Amino acid sequence: MSAEPQPRVAIAMKGYPRLSETFIAQELLGLQRRGLPFAIWSLRQPTDAARHLMHKEITSPVHYLPEYLHDAPLRVLKGFGRALLNGSFFRVAGVFLRDLTRDPSRNRVRRLGQACVMARELPPSVTHLHVHYLHTPASVIRYAALMRGLSFSFSAHAKDIWTTPDWEKREKIADAAWGVTCTVDGHRELERLSDRPDKVALVYHGLDLARFPVPPEDRLPRDGGDPADPVRFVTIGRAVEKKGFDDLLAALAKLPTGLHWTLTHIGGGDLLKVLKAQADQLGLAERITWAGPKAQQDVITALRAADLFVLPSKQAGDGDRDGLPNVVMEAASQALPIVASDFAGIPEFVREGVEGVLVAPGDVAALAQGLAGLAVDPARRMALGGAAYKRLREDFSADAGLDRIHAALLRSIGEGRP
Repeated sequence: MSAEPQPRVAIAMKGYPRLSETFIAQELLGLQRRGLPFAIWSLRQPTDAARHLMHKEITSPVHYLPEYLHDAPLRVLKGFGRALLNGSFFRVAGVFLRDLTRDPSRNRVRRLGQACVMARELPPSVTHLHVHYLHTPASVIRYAALMRGLSFSFSAHAKDIWTTPDWEKREKIADAAWGVTCTVDGHRELERLSDRPDKVALVYHGLDLARFPVPPEDRLPRDGGDPADPVRFVTIGRAVEKKGFDDLLAALAKLPTGLHWTLTHIGGGDLLKVLKAQADQLGLAERITWAGPKAQQDVITALRAADLFVLPSKQAGDGDRDGLPNVVMEAASQALPIVASDFAGIPEFVREGVEGVLVAPGDVAALAQGLAGLAVDPARRMALGGAAYKRLREDFSADAGLDRIHAALLRSIGEGRP
């Protein structure tokens, strides 16, 4: 019986597995199916009780770094001691001190400690590091790569692009071998800071349609006129400011009194209590189901039962914003029409009047009008939903992006075409 191949690539992220990061799980599973030998490195232990089916299919080894250095003092001391003894600490000391001067925080010190642990514990078979997110995880991977004398690459997504200081993004991009990001907005921002024009590529996550059933053919033509069978809205996402769920509740309160509807929200998040209180205050509580975080099979069930998907994203006060949320494409996989903000990466998939209705971020009146218009028009919902499914199949397949990332990783370990 042949031994399993040793990992050649270490793929790192802030937390694994996470229900909200289906795009990462999809990529890991796709790379595994393409035969890339890799190991997963996570900066923290999982916090979600449930797991997606994809997570159960991913068989690569998973390593957890100490989230807080005092949780594993022996590992940290061994990592720091090894770095001092073999001289690798001095490769990273200058970079770390420059970073610490501009960001004098405990978190910065924690990143160095995690990097020392990773540099010591990485198996010798690993010759390249790849990291999801350009903020905290990329700091750890950058330091570890310097200590081990390895190359690294990155996938940048949303919050990490818009909340990381320019100096930090610029220096990480310069030290990386290559990078990818998943929206035109994000690509434009990173290209602005890049040391060469071809350093960062635009690669959409897309969706692996093999994981999704074909859309239901028996969706009922609800028009909001029957209180016993109301129009069903669904939204998915963590309860955080950038998702705009406060605007959604305000818009729902503006819908005509004679329109019968329900809303299901799927996701956890720090603002859930605030949103529930807002719903109570607006008199909407009885129409809204707060389902909490769900595994993907439950998400698909909710999408198939719905008539319309809504996501009113906006920019948060700290600059955080969405990229192209995977949940928008997941809604399209079930031929749902989409009401969403004309913001960030969303209009790269949803075109106004073709796959859905786009409104300006924060425009509560326009959001209410978009919801009301589609709620009473099942024929238009069907047309928009069918167009969304067609666009997903024809233009946003996951395979093209996965092939590009796989090829880039192979080149990084010396096995691909130059």
